Amino acid sequence: MKKFYLILMSALIFSASMQAQTTDKDARMGWWRAARFGMFIHWGVYAQWGGVYHGHRQARGGAEWIMNRSKIPVREYQERAKSFNPVNYDPDAIVKMAKDAGMKYIIITSKHHDGFALFKSYASKWNVVDATKYGKDLLKPLADACRKYGMKLGFYYSQAQDWNNPGGSVARKEMREGWPNPDSAKIDAYTAAHKGHWDPLQETKTFDEYIDEVAVPQVKEILTNYGDIAVLWWDTPTNMTDAAALKFQEALKLQPGIITNDRLKRPNFPGDTKTPEQKYRPRQNWMGRIGKPV
Repeated sequence: MKKFYLILMSALIFSASMQAQTTDKDARMGWWRAARFGMFIHWGVYAQWGGVYHGHRQARGGAEWIMNRSKIPVREYQERAKSFNPVNYDPDAIVKMAKDAGMKYIIITSKHHDGFALFKSYASKWNVVDATKYGKDLLKPLADACRKYGMKLGFYYSQAQDWNNPGGSVARKEMREGWPNPDSAKIDAYTAAHKGHWDPLQETKTFDEYIDEVAVPQVKEILTNYGDIAVLWWDTPTNMTDAAALKFQEALKLQPGIITNDRLKRPNFPGDTKTPEQKYRPRQNWMGRIGKPV
């Protein structure tokens, strides 16, 4: 009888915990489910290349992948940042345009796979303030404009892939996806032996060192310095571990109401929303446990 009582109590506690999690998620997801329309801003040093390297247009994929697909050396890529000088950047106009169009939120790539931070970071000098002529934080005026117009703000952050900060992981792509480099066979063999890395500078630290010294500190920076953040959009969990994902989950406590997607680390960290890309799935795959769109 005592054993049955303990099992029953455990079941009730688990049920109560799951109900609390569902209630908490519903509270956080209310605005998101109603919003339905927002803006995603994709921006970084890759804009300086315009999808062209050595006179060749990138053979495959979005231009933000040019460093990886064309195997641009780290120092060469970082040199191009010196010409990144968006003097006509007008976040007030951007947010007002989004507001007038009926959008309810804006998400910007605070750091994409090239590792370039659009904000002042004390974890890495590979950021817009320290590495460019522009020398100013791009996220702060956007956050200010979002508050002015009542727009929800979210940040995309590439937590695992980072092609410039040493130790970051790399999704391996073959040279044929970039440009017809005469040394392509040699480069492909090198990347196969080095977990996708093509430049020795990318391997001067371990993945764990990158997580602890750059990625987690930067996530804490973007969750601390810009007011209320509505969404944290993870991406491509290449080589991610559960241990690393737990460190990011801990950092999320800085913004208790934040919504996250399903790309932190699969399958153990599903987040709040599914984010398929360039594909469509039947509606039933988008339904949550309680019959509401996720």
